[in-house]
Amino acid sequence: MTDPYLPQSGSTSYKVAHYDLRLDYHTAPNRLNGIATLEIEPLEAVSSFKLDLSGLTVTKVYVNGKTARFKQSPGQVTVRSALTPGKPVRAEVRYNGNPAPAMGTWGDVGWEELEEGVLVAGQPNGASTWFPCNDHPRNKSTFTITILSDSDYASIANGTLTSTRRKASRTEWVWDCQVPMATYLATVQIGPYKMGPLEPGQHRPSRVPLALATSEHNWAKAQNFLSLQHQMMNVFEDLFGPYPFDRYGVVVTNEHLEIPLESQPLSILGPNHVGRSWEAERLVAHELAHQWFGNSVSLTTWSDIWLNEGFACYSEWLWAESKGHQAASGHAKRHWGLLKLKPNLILTNPGAPDMFDDRVYKKGALALHALRHHVGDEKFFTLLRTWTRTFKHANATTTDFLTLTNQVCGEGTNAVLTPWLYEKSLPPFPGGLF
Repeated sequence: MTDPYLPQSGSTSYKVAHYDLRLDYHTAPNRLNGIATLEIEPLEAVSSFKLDLSGLTVTKVYVNGKTARFKQSPGQVTVRSALTPGKPVRAEVRYNGNPAPAMGTWGDVGWEELEEGVLVAGQPNGASTWFPCNDHPRNKSTFTITILSDSDYASIANGTLTSTRRKASRTEWVWDCQVPMATYLATVQIGPYKMGPLEPGQHRPSRVPLALATSEHNWAKAQNFLSLQHQMMNVFEDLFGPYPFDRYGVVVTNEHLEIPLESQPLSILGPNHVGRSWEAERLVAHELAHQWFGNSVSLTTWSDIWLNEGFACYSEWLWAESKGHQAASGHAKRHWGLLKLKPNLILTNPGAPDMFDDRVYKKGALALHALRHHVGDEKFFTLLRTWTRTFKHANATTTDFLTLTNQVCGEGTNAVLTPWLYEKSLPPFPGGLF
């Protein structure tokens, strides 16, 4: 069954264990030649299978080394080759074109050409703008991404940089991501970036290696401000449990971005998000929190987006609380009051057009605050650490969270969450406003 929020994306007939993407990209003409090798594990017996691909042209498909017939239509490629459960296949897709964002309900998503380089913002269905895929977060895969691009630019992708090799005026970058990842989190960031460790400054160093990539002229400012991520990482590990990956990086682009972007295990900020202000800090905290909530523990259906955004939003309030800026209850009161003035929505089914609406973020955070108020800090944070441990690198649902809440906090506890999750109206503020 396809996801009702994105019925044209993804397939339930198979999963992809690994993507090997070989990208040859020329910046000036925005020309991409790609070879994608997919290690496919069939889940259903079908006579053909569908790959998501938007705006690019497939030239050849091979299945287990043999040429396969295919048909390309807007947004997808149908490969005329049978799949049988228990019999893995290797599909190689050769394709090319001028990649561009896909226009949709949530604006432009996917591969975006910048004045100097490239930015990829894949959520929720932008992965198909640069590689053929099974584009749904329930299908998490490992990745190897090889990028051949102009040597004037750094090419950054997911995971660990395993090698670079210069070939005349071009350089090959190989990135390896051996932790399962949703396709929308796969990314390529190309630009005139300097890369190096993020120094802790005056903060206690994180046990997790932190890295920074940005232009030379942004380097000092970004280092100075983003050093607080060392403290942030320490606070979040205490609250949420061990960081679920082996490193964390931030790319600061040259161009201003409307919103920051999360990927795995990195985030993408604009220079407008780097500055000494609460607005900048909360966004940095939000993106870091997504490494636990959304990237490691991933949703199963897009209607459960609150599991990503509500948790990341509440993490902003927890960060403010940890540094003595303002208690989470203060943020909760303010945003409850603002939500009271707006039409409300059902948190677990906001509808596809509204799944990234700010009301989902804030109502989700308020649901968590209500639970914390009811059970107390010890049980609440034990629940969060148990959640991130139980579903580490896996997919989960709201039902899973409610089940775990009863197990950790006591039978019947999830009744506190029910009105926040399943009723359209806004419940009373937990504990009263005064």
